[in-house]
Amino acid sequence: MQSLLEFIKAAVGDSPLEWVAVLTGFACVWLAARESLWNFPVAIVSCGLYIVVYNSARLYSDQILQVLFILFSAYGWYQWLYGGRGKTELHVSRTQPQEWVAVAVFVAAYTIGFGYYLQHHTDAALPHWDSFTTAGSLAAQYLLMRKRLENWLLWIVVDVLYVPILWYKQLYPTSALYALYLGLAVYGYLEWRRAMRKGQLRIQEAE
Repeated sequence: MQSLLEFIKAAVGDSPLEWVAVLTGFACVWLAARESLWNFPVAIVSCGLYIVVYNSARLYSDQILQVLFILFSAYGWYQWLYGGRGKTELHVSRTQPQEWVAVAVFVAAYTIGFGYYLQHHTDAALPHWDSFTTAGSLAAQYLLMRKRLENWLLWIVVDVLYVPILWYKQLYPTSALYALYLGLAVYGYLEWRRAMRKGQLRIQEAE
């Protein structure tokens, strides 16, 4: 019983800001899975909170990631509204081959390059794993901004890695959040695939 109380205190008592970030983070991913435009403003709030949380945990690459997510969210907000043909609403589509190549090159280069920098010039914890999850998250967020269906597959890979990393850093609420993200990523993939098929059916009927 004593150990359970100590765990609860460690997870909740000293991290109220993290819990607010967790709740807003969960909300923004759920909204994204539902194709709701509101995922972007909620994401901006959550990422702003996580800048502070990750700084205290010495996860500097993930801290930078939150800054980029804020910029990406603002851009994605615009894209979902006007990124379609003739500046119309953007619809779900598949990732193009050239995009996969760009994603693979970016993730590899960022992981090796920034991981090396963190390892030799900072006190970062898990520098290369931190860099890989950051690069994967950026790639997934880019595909999400473009409403590419496969963004959810990348999120699944990233979330699987984040759960043990964040637990290791004693960010228990956030670790649990990423476990929930796994379920949301699967849900998002199924929902977006259904939406894409409906959109293709409407196009075929119109023709």
